[in-house]
Amino acid sequence: MPYALCFLLFMIGLYCAVVKKNMVKIVLGIMIMEYAVNLFLIMLGYLSGGVAPIINRADYDGQTQAIAAQFLNASVDPLPQALVLTSIVISLGSLALMISICIRTYAKYGTFDITEIRRLRG
Repeated sequence: MPYALCFLLFMIGLYCAVVKKNMVKIVLGIMIMEYAVNLFLIMLGYLSGGVAPIINRADYDGQTQAIAAQFLNASVDPLPQALVLTSIVISLGSLALMISICIRTYAKYGTFDITEIRRLRG
């Protein structure tokens, strides 16, 4: 069910990016799609009852292999979290670029409507 909600969130963002005529709404749709993908990646790494992948020295009492096996079964995968952190930084850069394009387009044409901008081309 949560994966279906991520898909629904992605489809809402895709609808905004494809159907809307306002450039700001298109940017918001793209950002919603990015957040849906980030949420999906975090949910892939989620483990019910999982712990952070940190081992204390006090956990070792001579049974290293048993503790390592128990740790691997109970720890959460940190790779999706690292991917999402990287994705957040990249999406921040792309958001800044999209907003700057919107501002420059508004300064030149005086509108955010893409149909009006296409008509003014020439």
